[in-house]
Formats: sequence, structure tokens, C-alpha cells
Amino acid sequence: MSHWTALVAEKKQRQLKSIPQEWLVTPPPPSALDVTDFPETCGLLNAREIEITNTSVDVLLEKLANAEWTAVEVTTAFSKRAIVAHQLVNCLTEIFIDRALARAAELDDHLKKTGKVVGPLHGLPISLKDQLCIKGLETTMGYVSWIGQYAEKNAVLVDILIECGAVPYVRTNIPQTLMWPETFNNVFGRTTNPNNRSLTSGGSSGGEGALIALKGSPLGVGSDIGGSVRIPSAFCGIYGLRPSYGRVPYCGARNSLEGQDSILSVFGPMTSSLGGLKVFMKAVVNAKPWLKDPLAVRKQWDQDEYDLADHGAGKDLCFAIMWDDGVVVPHPPIRRSLEITKAALQKAGHKVVDWKPIKHRLLGNAARDIWNAASAEDFMITTSGTGEPIIATMDLDDADRVAASFRPQNGGLTAYQLWQAQKLRQNIRKEYLDHWNATATETGTGRPVDAIICPAAPFAAPPHGKNKYANYTTVWNTLDYPAAIFPVTTVDSTLDGKEPPHSFYDDFDKSVYELYDPEKFKNAPVCLQLVGRTLEEEAVIKMTEIVDAALAAAK
Repeated sequence: MSHWTALVAEKKQRQLKSIPQEWLVTPPPPSALDVTDFPETCGLLNAREIEITNTSVDVLLEKLANAEWTAVEVTTAFSKRAIVAHQLVNCLTEIFIDRALARAAELDDHLKKTGKVVGPLHGLPISLKDQLCIKGLETTMGYVSWIGQYAEKNAVLVDILIECGAVPYVRTNIPQTLMWPETFNNVFGRTTNPNNRSLTSGGSSGGEGALIALKGSPLGVGSDIGGSVRIPSAFCGIYGLRPSYGRVPYCGARNSLEGQDSILSVFGPMTSSLGGLKVFMKAVVNAKPWLKDPLAVRKQWDQDEYDLADHGAGKDLCFAIMWDDGVVVPHPPIRRSLEITKAALQKAGHKVVDWKPIKHRLLGNAARDIWNAASAEDFMITTSGTGEPIIATMDLDDADRVAASFRPQNGGLTAYQLWQAQKLRQNIRKEYLDHWNATATETGTGRPVDAIICPAAPFAAPPHGKNKYANYTTVWNTLDYPAAIFPVTTVDSTLDGKEPPHSFYDDFDKSVYELYDPEKFKNAPVCLQLVGRTLEEEAVIKMTEIVDAALAAAK
């Protein structure tokens, strides 16, 4: 056994020991693809725990605040369900339930003695992507070389969440390097999609997506540099938000490509209940993160913006639908979800126009060039300590190894070449701003388009190793536009049959078309993305609530 594999074996043993043995279940056979019902039928959770884990974030916080449910019983319920989820889809990394229950007991004691909650997230269990350092725990981020490195202090966001009353209890799986829209690493292995385990959960916050879809967490934190909150949210059928740079503090967390400060990774909430997006953002930004993180933006929760003061107070909104990005044409289920959303919004009295994408291919190329300026060196240096291999494919076998465009293609760029890529991006950002403003002539509201609605990917969750295109999310990182994910439907083989070939943009577009087979994508959730303008998180959340309500009313 080589050195790095021995480290992995030892780490896996420690992970197994961190699971309460009485919570081990007999999971269904690998042939059982949809495992979403299993947590409630396996016999581990009692009726009250099932009720707790099916409760929305808003209602959970209400019941915790009025002591109808204790923090200990809520934390226990979600911990049990998280451990079941892990046995189904391999979604967890660090498991620290004893520590969480001790914290929950302190919160219950405080509420009993004072009659007051500790903060706006009092007693709420929160799962964290395996980048958010917690004192005394390892944060391997899927790197063998980082096994045995224990954090000396919490990341700033962890401190803020704890101050707000939240209870961290598990951390979740990621891909090696983070720079993948799927989830697999040499330490913890692969996370699968609970709706269909032959499909990917997405990435890089794939552990969060899968855990929350199985209701093993009411609210989690993912990160997003090119779609890593939104892709797993979309593939797993939950809500997620990619905020603008600096809105949520990143200081003290681990990351890939550290020092690359042009297209920044951001932390954002992922949740099974839409109310969770607002709850998280409001709590975090009102904790004044800029006093603890020099890169955090000084902007508290803006209620006027949430009330859509800049968008006609939310009456007669004008949404623009982007049917495709001019690079890759989406599969039939994605097209159908756009049509469903358009009809629902029109029925609710809103206007819908078409969005004309500009320079999306160039925006994607600029992002790739900026990241890959030194990513190969970053990955090589990080893995060199143990000699673990750098993962080159997410495919289940090596037969179909086509390099994805977002992976390093060469040795890197010179500083001057990097500046040219950054300059190109800067220039396109201005073009896009002008392009958006110019839509005021076609909306009929006197305002430019209020928000864009578009695919989060050209497909629903694809089979493992087949997510080779992330540009439907990455362009918005490059432009620094906040974007939320909302569920619409699921793949239906009757309604979503394969369509005859369209006029392909290029061979890659053709390969995405050829990937589609409704049976292969069976049961996959279909979600869309709502995109707003820089630092407009409050308005994006509110408009996503409006779209979600319109979809519910149209059913």
C-alpha cells in the first residue's frame, strides 16, 4: 500500500468511528436508484423526527424560539437523517455530532433561563461545505495532503453562524481541487444524486446538494466560483444562492487558487425551503462581517431592496428568458421548464421577453484563462506532499476521457497574459451593463429587465463524469451577478422525448445533444436560475420568491 493510500485508509476509519454505531442502517442495493424515500422508511427516525426534518427553515426557527421543539431534539433529528443520507449517497466528510449536541444543550439552557434566543438562527442545525474551518477539526478539502491538518480557529463565517445561534454538526463532500462541477476525491470518494444514484449530484458543493435533497440538513453553506452552489442545487432539486463578491465573509476558510482575486469564490446558502435563503443572508450580513473580514462588503440587509423599490415595488415585473447561451442548446426538460415558468409568470400578470446573450463564449473563455493562469501549479504543489494523483476525469471508467474546458489545458500564463484576460473580462462587464440597461426600451415598464431567467446547465443532472459544461453558471461569476436556483419540475420521459437534431453551434454542442436519453435522466430534478445585478441579493431573493409563488399557483 503506497503512502497516500495508507493515509486515506486511516482517515476513513476515523470517519467511520465518528458515526454513532446505533445509527447504521442496511442501505438499499446499488440497483435502487431513487433513494429519496429511504430515510423515512428505514425505521431509524421516529414520527416526531420525520416531522422535524420535513419542516421549513422559517417554521423550525419559530418552534425553536418558542421552545415548542428543543435545539437538542432538532439537532438529533437532522443528525440521524444526515447519517442515513451519508450511507445512501456518501455526502459527508467530518461528522461531529457530540460537539453539536453539547452546543444545542447550551442554547436550550440559555432560552430556558433568559426567555430569549441567542440570535436569529437559534438552534438551527447548519451543514457546511468542507472548506469552512472549525477549530480542532481537519479541513482536508478532499486533498490527501491535508489529512492531519487541524484548524486552530474557526473561519469568520463559522463564528458568525455560531454567534447567530446556529448549530454546525457535519461537513460535506467536495471534488479534489474544488474546480469540478461534480463531486469525487481520493479521500472520501464519490457523492451520488439521491433522485437517481447513477447521476451526479453536481459540484463542487455536491455533498451539500445531496444531503439537503435527502433532508439531512435544513440549510447548508456551499461555495461558488463558477457554479458550485448553483449546479448541485439545480441537479439535486433544491434552492441555492450565489451572492456577489464579498457579501458573505470568506476569511479563514480553505480554498483552491488562493491569491487569484479577479473572479472570487463566494459562500452562499443551499436549502430545501426557499425561506432559508433570506434567513441566512439577513442573519449573516446583519452581523457586520466587514468588521471581521477585510474583503467583506459593508452592506447590511436592505429591506427597501427586498421590497423591490428599484423594481416597481414588485408589481408588473418584466423577466427576460434566455433560452440558450449561443454555445450549447439545452436538453428538452430544460426547455420545458423555461416554458412552464414563462406561462406561470404571464398568468401572474408579469411580462416576459427574450434575453439576447452577448459574448457568453468569450466570458467563459476569460474565466477559464484567469483560473488556469496558475491552477496546474496550484494543484501540483498541493498534492506533492503525499504524491496523490491529480484527478483528471470524473468518469466511472477511463474510456471516455475528454478533457473538460474548465480544467488546466497548459502550464499557465505569464502575468502579462493574465492581465490581458482580466482586461477582456473588464471590458465585457461594461458591455453587458450597457446591454442590460438598453432593455428599458422593450420592457414597457420604463425600467430595464428586472431579472434574467435561464438554465443552470444545458441538462438535468447527467451521468457521472458527463458534466463537461458549466458556462450557464460561470458567466454570472465572471460578471459578478447574484443568481438563485429554484426547482420547476422533473424529467418526464413522456413529455421530454428526444428531439430531432437542431442546427449545432459546433461539435461540442452536438455531443451535448447526443448525451440526452430521457431514460438515462430518469427522475432528475429540473431547476432554473434567476439572475440579478451586482450586490442586489435582496431583490434576487424576493424575485425568486415571486417566481416560486407563480409556479405554485399555476400547478
